Amino acid sequence: MKRYERHADAMAQLIHNGTLRPGDRMPSVREASRARGISPSTVFAAYYLLEAQGLVHSRPRSGYYVSARLPAALQARPPEPLPSPPQRGSTGVAISDLVFEVLGSARDRDLVPLGSAFPGLELFPLERLARCLSIGMRQLDPWTIVNSLSPGNARLRQQIALRYRLHGVAVEPDEIILTNGALEALNLCLEAVVQPGDTVVVESPTFYAALQALERLQLQALEVATHPRDGIDLDALAQALAQHPVRACWLMPSFQNPLGSLMPTGKKRELVALLERHQVPLIEDDVYGELHFAPHRPPPAKAFDGAGRVMHCSSFSKCLAPGYRVGWVAAGQYAPRVQRLKLMTTLSAAIPSQQALSEYLAQGGYDRHLRQLRRSLAQQQALALAAIDQHFPRGTRVSRPEGGYFVWVELPAQVDALALHRLALQQGISLAPGQIFSADQRFAHSVRINYGHPAQADFAQALHTVGAIACRLAGQVPRPPAISPAP
Repeated sequence: MKRYERHADAMAQLIHNGTLRPGDRMPSVREASRARGISPSTVFAAYYLLEAQGLVHSRPRSGYYVSARLPAALQARPPEPLPSPPQRGSTGVAISDLVFEVLGSARDRDLVPLGSAFPGLELFPLERLARCLSIGMRQLDPWTIVNSLSPGNARLRQQIALRYRLHGVAVEPDEIILTNGALEALNLCLEAVVQPGDTVVVESPTFYAALQALERLQLQALEVATHPRDGIDLDALAQALAQHPVRACWLMPSFQNPLGSLMPTGKKRELVALLERHQVPLIEDDVYGELHFAPHRPPPAKAFDGAGRVMHCSSFSKCLAPGYRVGWVAAGQYAPRVQRLKLMTTLSAAIPSQQALSEYLAQGGYDRHLRQLRRSLAQQQALALAAIDQHFPRGTRVSRPEGGYFVWVELPAQVDALALHRLALQQGISLAPGQIFSADQRFAHSVRINYGHPAQADFAQALHTVGAIACRLAGQVPRPPAISPAP
């Protein structure tokens, strides 16, 4: 735990136990720095984290205060899920039918979208993006249509490269290929380095679209044990690399879907070094990297890539512009190969979307939007954790991610996640059952829950309903709601 996190945790405990009450003024930065023997910047970082979690708020020229509205959620501390068990060997993948069944049944807009892959649309500056789209298209030089064929709009690639450099990652615009969302970038990277029958390492559990990509290309999945907090087990990965002819790794080191795990910076460095020793390329899925709750963005594995073997894939879909379908890959030494594959398949990402995003970034305000988005998601996570702790069966475990908008819930062994999913659908609630996150459908007692919909008025009630269903499946009496104190 970093120093600012320790200070934030100490302050949070004072809030939880009532020493600091709603409306109380927090110790000033100077007071906290002197009392704790830490730098003012460390105190600021701690207060920023507490603010993102909804525990405190700032008042101009006055300081930080304990938030007047502290949901019981912020005191929830259900235990974390256990690390995934090891897998003995690689396996073929046949998961798409189940994925299509689950996703197809959850498209009704009237459902409470706990199983959705996207956060709420109300969190995004869609009106401003529409204006940027209009401006961008009015200013479009027709020759840009030809110039924006793969690798994509030069201005937007330069803006993306600048954001890499601002985060301390050395990426040149020529290394970047714009794609139709991050999923196309990930698939192109995979195609660039494998042949049918090859073995690819994925996390366990892993993003179902990674499994679908392996299935489509007739590849073998080798699922490696993964911790819900720290990410993939590097010792298990080293053993897998020594025992199997691994041709690529498809991993999500920051805020992994579905676990929400975040590999510590040192482990990311070790990961890149390990793969370089084996000359195995890393396809890094980093679509949630901007959704961190701590003050600073965690560096991607790409930051430690000296040989160009890390293909860093991301997009604007999860943090700015859902539906615009603009992603990219900083493909390192594989950039020419990925660019050729892009030209052979879809030619380019949509010109209007590229123009709109380039105009938006040029106008400024992206980081201000991201701060507001992170604050909303952190507060929603706190509400979700409390509801799960209050309503789900005894023995439930849940991850506590430091970013993103998913939690991974491990239920008692009597609860079948697919049965829970189908019963929840009957109540107007979607879930993502654990079976779709593994090639062998091993996570039959877990679900992924999306908490990123703050405008969903019945969000808390939906979690109560799911918890009651899970209790019945577990053979337990549904847990009553907590009694609120009289006003």
